[in-house]
Amino acid sequence: MAHIIPGTPSRGRDLVLGFLAGALAVVLFHQGMVVLLSTIGLIQSRVYTLQGVPPFGVPTILNQMFWGGLWGLLFAALADTLPSWPLLLLGFTFGVLGPVLASWFVVAPLKGIPIAAGWVPQRMLASILINGCWGIGLVLLYAGLRRWVAGPRQARAR
Repeated sequence: MAHIIPGTPSRGRDLVLGFLAGALAVVLFHQGMVVLLSTIGLIQSRVYTLQGVPPFGVPTILNQMFWGGLWGLLFAALADTLPSWPLLLLGFTFGVLGPVLASWFVVAPLKGIPIAAGWVPQRMLASILINGCWGIGLVLLYAGLRRWVAGPRQARAR
């Protein structure tokens, strides 16, 4: 992402922005795709669920925002080393290669559920679309937040 805003003055600030972008991308893009896929009948899911997640009973949406924020923080940490692809492609790829694969092959076995969404194509596609959409939201929000906090001075320097 160095090609988007050169000369970032604060690495810590970028990590915070990555966390915020990842958490907001859950609310706006991830859940938006869940609504769309539910509407067309590909999945049956509720959005912005407040049902508690074990072991602490944290509402599902807050749990998802927390994990989205952590993935966003990882994206921000890696942003300068990632390829200079178009933002939509970069985001979709990150969303699929990060959260999807981790969910399928790390989280699922830990929870005792079948890997790779049970190899059910419809569930696999839904997972890819939801998290790919989240990734697109992540990169768009992250780039926008970086531009916003850089202020007009850096925007004019371009």
